[in-house]
Amino acid sequence: MTQILGPKERKMSDAYVDMAATWTRELVQRESRGPGDTKNAMKRLSARHGIAYATLWALRYRRPKDMLVSVYGRLREAYLAETERQLRKLEQEIEITRAIAGADCRSIRSAQALVDASIGGETAE
Repeated sequence: MTQILGPKERKMSDAYVDMAATWTRELVQRESRGPGDTKNAMKRLSARHGIAYATLWALRYRRPKDMLVSVYGRLREAYLAETERQLRKLEQEIEITRAIAGADCRSIRSAQALVDASIGGETAE
């Protein structure tokens, strides 16, 4: 039997699909190595995070009306993992720059403040 969603449930479903589509777009953008690499980037993300390529493709090009909670959860975990990986890379770059330019460099303080603010409380919700 098919369940018909009311307006409130439809809005919630749309919000989750929109968030998943945003995460997918950002993940693919981060993974892409340049123009023409979108398909390969989605395949790499699929293999790394266990999300079907077709799901990534659909969220990028033809948003579904609804999605499984398990898929949403995997996308959320993938987004958080990639964000943490980017923060670790930024911290490494800060350390390298600090060794070259010194700890009093304004750009180092700004980058460190950005990392500290990101660690301080943003989540993917």
